[in-house]
Amino acid sequence: MRWKAFAGCLALLGLTLTAGPAEAHGHDPGRVVAGAHDGWGAGTTGGAAAAPGDVHTVSKRSELVAALASHPGAPKIVYVRGTIEGNVDAGDRPRTCADFADPGYSLPAYLAAYDPATWGKVEPSGPLEEARARSQANQAAQVVLDVGPDTTIYGLGATLHGLTLRVTGDNVILRNLRFSDAHDCFPQWDPLDGADGNWNSEYDNVDLVGVTHVWVDHNEFSDGGNDAQPTYFGRKYEVHDGLLDIVNGSDLVTVSDNRLHDHDKTMLIGNTDKPTYDVGKLRVTVHHNLFSEIGQRAPRVRYGQVHVYDNLYLVRDPAAYTYSLGVGVESRIYAENNFFRIPAPVPLGALVHYWKGTVLHATGTLVSSGAALPRPVDLLAEYNAADDPDLGPDVGWTPTLVDHLDPTWAVPARVLLGAGPVF
Repeated sequence: MRWKAFAGCLALLGLTLTAGPAEAHGHDPGRVVAGAHDGWGAGTTGGAAAAPGDVHTVSKRSELVAALASHPGAPKIVYVRGTIEGNVDAGDRPRTCADFADPGYSLPAYLAAYDPATWGKVEPSGPLEEARARSQANQAAQVVLDVGPDTTIYGLGATLHGLTLRVTGDNVILRNLRFSDAHDCFPQWDPLDGADGNWNSEYDNVDLVGVTHVWVDHNEFSDGGNDAQPTYFGRKYEVHDGLLDIVNGSDLVTVSDNRLHDHDKTMLIGNTDKPTYDVGKLRVTVHHNLFSEIGQRAPRVRYGQVHVYDNLYLVRDPAAYTYSLGVGVESRIYAENNFFRIPAPVPLGALVHYWKGTVLHATGTLVSSGAALPRPVDLLAEYNAADDPDLGPDVGWTPTLVDHLDPTWAVPARVLLGAGPVF
């Protein structure tokens, strides 16, 4: 019903329907492919060619694991129903953080050993840190599931809770899924991360690792409301990492019509400043997504040619906000027709952050600040007026793979009605 209402609203606005749930068009949703002009991930087919025997419907972690491992090399479609818990044993019985802990690890002992007041600003080492790493590896073996090539995973009212989908095969589609609370039981203290140190965790909801041709569409990503954590060493005990990270030379990816909300470090495109495998890759399209109550990385980009268009950014708490567009090393972000609704205390120059990049194309931006009506804003000019070094406007490329570019004034209605899973 929500999709039909959305389509009707678009018609009243004189806009076209560009992409949506397959069932809205009467097709088998698992066999829908990315549009021929839908960004860098255009033409991704996933498991559309799966034989009947390679179509699975799962509702438990054990079933999901079996489906993903079945018939290696063959296209497959996996339909997910209900809530699948990641932190369960082989019999789908709940497991807690204590079940993954190495005998040599405890948090109180870790805090006592690596207190900066006594340990100093030196990375943790020794038996206790090694026990923490083993504990983290125990949990990873449980909660990280690899997704191989030529696979479509489609949700039928589905939530993946406490799981990381690690896409390691080319040509993958993830659609209509709700990802929630991929939490790390054993964060690591890094006293050298920032001026005051930070707690760093291991798991993202979804990782794309060295893959090509991926379509991530109409999903929801969040911490599941499980973000209230204590403070140790003056820093939040951070148990969440990213929501969707695209790394290790991944390429030709479209991220469309998703809801990403209530999280800090959201979408990282490129995970190193060293040009080992990323040069000429990390080509990603990010369009018609909702970024709501996101602290940073929406996205943060290294190296890639990344088209960021027709996205809606909603910020309510200025204290929890850092920036939206992160301009990293050799990044070439082409941002257009994005809509920002921010509190008045957030300066316009803060919407962009410098991460050693040199250029940014940003046009068609509308910003509603506080109670003010939306107005056009030149993000590049605002950033350059507030920060150094200045960024240049020439990113050296122009996107061509665009089905339909909505006018910025239409983005809030389009995204609020259309983004996220459709049940």
